[in-house]
Amino acid sequence: MGIVLSQSIRNTLILILGFTIGGVNTILLYTKFLSDEYYGLIIFLLSTSVLLLPLLVFGMQHSVVKYFSSYKTKQDQDSLLTWSLIIPLLVIIPLGIFGGLAYETIAKFLSVKNELIKDYTYLIFFTAIFMGYFEVFYSWAKVQMNSVFGSFIKEIFVRIGVTVLLFCVYFKWLNPEEFIYGVVLLYFVRMLVMLVYALTIYRPALTVSKPKNFIGILRYSMYLILAGSAGSILLEIDKFMIPQVEELANLAFYGVAVFIASTVAIPNRAMQQITNPITAKDLNENELRKVKTLYKQSSINLLVVGGLLFLLINLNINDIYKIIGEGQYAIAISVVLIISCSELYKLALGTNGAILTNSKYYRMFFYFSLGMAGTVIVLNHFLIRLLGINGAAWATLITVVVFSTIKILYLKRKLKMQPFVKETIYIIAIIAAIFGVFYFVNFPFRSIVNIVLKSAVVILLYVIIVYKLKISKDVNELINQVVKK
Repeated sequence: MGIVLSQSIRNTLILILGFTIGGVNTILLYTKFLSDEYYGLIIFLLSTSVLLLPLLVFGMQHSVVKYFSSYKTKQDQDSLLTWSLIIPLLVIIPLGIFGGLAYETIAKFLSVKNELIKDYTYLIFFTAIFMGYFEVFYSWAKVQMNSVFGSFIKEIFVRIGVTVLLFCVYFKWLNPEEFIYGVVLLYFVRMLVMLVYALTIYRPALTVSKPKNFIGILRYSMYLILAGSAGSILLEIDKFMIPQVEELANLAFYGVAVFIASTVAIPNRAMQQITNPITAKDLNENELRKVKTLYKQSSINLLVVGGLLFLLINLNINDIYKIIGEGQYAIAISVVLIISCSELYKLALGTNGAILTNSKYYRMFFYFSLGMAGTVIVLNHFLIRLLGINGAAWATLITVVVFSTIKILYLKRKLKMQPFVKETIYIIAIIAAIFGVFYFVNFPFRSIVNIVLKSAVVILLYVIIVYKLKISKDVNELINQVVKK
């Protein structure tokens, strides 16, 4: 897979480091240095910002990835990049004016159940702007086939900054209110760093002349803004809806569980940074055979790596929560298994999303996303009231399984391609078998020792089986390279 495997490995290592730092923050520092209410507040503010992000940037980060490689002249490419800065402002400015005029109404609505939210509501808008323009500048780097630094800044910079801020709270150099503002400032600085780096790779000549197919870009962006909003709803709406029904503390418990489970998504997040622009380029050049090959390779590779992460998380989950040490946090253990199952199923899709969003069928991605958003909102409405935070997790899993299956079948019908190979069945069987055997195995030592021992046994067994059965050519080549070194 060449550049895909190379940058995916580096992105994966960055993501693992980022998740490790994030894990320390989430499991050890947030739970010890901040009250449950303030931890729930920061989760709510950031999640709501993510919900707002697609609207503010008008989907331009996706348009840059899709259309940049289709332009052959520097003038058109520069025009596209310039307008990726201008178009979001046409949304941000009027929305900011409206938000200012209706601030009290919006703040009261969001803080009905939790009064603490009211004083910080305006930070949602600014954080969403900083997040949005970061993604635009990151897309500038991606189209130059350079995703690693952006991945580093995205996954590690803020987390290290949060670690520093949390220790400042611990030593009473900052109070919890100042910590909230510090986190927002980190997102602003991250945006500026990404801008500077993007300009060092490629410096466009700013121009207000419109690129070719400007109307097509706007139409595509319109669909992607709606699809992106719907996609964000799937990922973040549970964290938005829980505080409307439950106390902020329960959102903190849920947030920790979702963070742990989302570790399974590391391979996908790493790979898509480079597979998305490559898929867009191949589709622009009508190289459907390359698209099909990458579709299958990405699916099996993601399942192999994600399957191991799934096992390591869920087979050690009881000991992980013992390390957290806060009794109430353990009520979300079931959430970890449910959400990690949904993440594992999403890995099986490989580059499905990239194919949909960058092909002539991109409108269907909008309809699928809209259906997912509507479904997860309805399910959350009923299941949170019925099952609490476990209900939010079930709403996510049901929605992911149903609509991911529909997307697989749609591409099979339209492009005559699907992500599965016979090895897909083998890897699912391997994951299920190892999970079934080791789930009931518990060592009688301290939690950290138990995690190390069980993880070592599971990794060794898993790697040997995957290697011997030749589940993935790319994974076997990687193992061979590591062994030779």
